[in-house]
Parts: sequence; C-alpha cells; structure tokens
Amino acid sequence: MVSNEEKKTLRYQVGIALRRYFKELDGSKASEVYQMVMTEVEGPMLEEVLKHCKGNQSEACKILGINRGTLRTKLKSHKLI
Repeated sequence: MVSNEEKKTLRYQVGIALRRYFKELDGSKASEVYQMVMTEVEGPMLEEVLKHCKGNQSEACKILGINRGTLRTKLKSHKLI
C-alpha cells in the first residue's frame, strides 16, 4: 500500500507516467527512454522554476543548483528565451 505522502512525491508520479507510457506502447519497442524523459521533464521544470522566481535567473540558478551559463544554455535549448 502506498501512503498519501508517497503519492505526493515527484518520484511516484514519474513512475506512474512511465508505466502508462509503456502500457500505451502496446507491444512497440521503447528506445532512448532516458533521453526522452530528461527532455520532457527538463523544459517544464525550468519553466516552472522561472515562474516561481518571477523570471529572476540568478534565483532560479540557486534553486536548480546550476550556474547561470548552464541555465541560459538550457533555456535556449528549450526555446524559453
């Protein structure tokens, strides 16, 4: 049995999403799942952190634990700037 607290974790929610993804493949082979997940998750994560910081990239860097150059590179790659 999964506790309500565990259900609130991102880890739990990602697990649910991946199980749903594999089920919907309906026999097709999965490939490059790691890169797919990282690409799918990174963009929304960056967007939401920036919203939380009201666009302040320095503050976003502190929350994300990355430097400003890395943040800007990632923002550009996800077409967020």
